Amino acid sequence: MLQDHLTIRFYQKITDAFVEMWNRGYRADDLRLYLDGYLAALHHSSAVEPYLIHQLEEESVRFLYDPYNFELPQPEPETDYY
Repeated sequence: MLQDHLTIRFYQKITDAFVEMWNRGYRADDLRLYLDGYLAALHHSSAVEPYLIHQLEEESVRFLYDPYNFELPQPEPETDYY
């Protein structure tokens, strides 16, 4: 579980980008490449500690491979009341 406020903010940005990219037609392999690049940039910039980047990767991968995160909500069936 992420507890560092900066790491949580990065997680929110990553998962929002995942959903947006998924809706534009990208799939899990593409999103994984995006995540790898994002994490490499964090390592290179030294924005957060390496152990926090590792936790961020674990949580992001868990989000990425959970199919329920990318389901579109189904409309409720309408019932006629007479």
